[in-house]
Amino acid sequence: MSNSTFGQLPAVTIHAADGAQATVTLYGGHLVSWQTSDGQERLFCSRDSALDGSRAIRGGVPVIFPQFGARGTGMRHGFARVSTWQLESSGNNDGAAWAQFALTAADLPEAIAASWPYAFTLRLRVAVKAQSLELHLSVHNTGEQAFPFSAALHSYFAIDQLSEARVKGLQRVRYSDETPQDALQAEEELQFSDKLDRIYYQLPGALTLQAGTATLRLEQQGFTDAVVWNPGAQDAAALPDLADDEYQHFICIEPALIQPDTLAAGAAWSGRQRLEFV
Repeated sequence: MSNSTFGQLPAVTIHAADGAQATVTLYGGHLVSWQTSDGQERLFCSRDSALDGSRAIRGGVPVIFPQFGARGTGMRHGFARVSTWQLESSGNNDGAAWAQFALTAADLPEAIAASWPYAFTLRLRVAVKAQSLELHLSVHNTGEQAFPFSAALHSYFAIDQLSEARVKGLQRVRYSDETPQDALQAEEELQFSDKLDRIYYQLPGALTLQAGTATLRLEQQGFTDAVVWNPGAQDAAALPDLADDEYQHFICIEPALIQPDTLAAGAAWSGRQRLEFV
């Protein structure tokens, strides 16, 4: 492990013996770079993203907690991605490099703490080896009051060209989008021509992302749902921290717990995602 910076943000980089590495900024507990052992960068970060702590980072893997999107009365996508986390521990096991980060109620800025009156510890563990990345997010209610929460890992995967990307594993899975009615996906492969924003509920198994010659397998536990998103040309042009042409070069496939779960006093929840190029 080494201390580093990403833009103006303090960060930690972990290095596996085989050359795989990952960089996490303390701001947001945000995974901003994942390089497999062949040196390929696998995550997308916008060249127009703020990297000074003034706003959430556009790209990488933002941690979404305790609210997904605008589904609640709090900050959009929650406060975890704009709070400063602490590095708890790091190491190497069986060739995999890992680091664990934590965020507690005591770490929250005053204004955010005033709007979230619950005690908690949020932990993110990041591990890399060869062609794989494992992410483990856990929530522990350390207070005396139950609280509701949603969670997601808003992963931006780098691709060469949006029109060539295919996602498999979603056939016959129920989804919701901007239309009034939920639907079942009929197609074996999900393809992209322009904007797409869907929540898929109760995933039955692993997904695969085929992008050019690369195939990424995505497995998740604890997270019941998945969000697939790309803003398309029109929405991308309206985002100040995304260059107009950049929507062509990423897809977000996010493990998520969309419907708020209630965490009892003293209870814990965890969600995992394993990513591997095969």
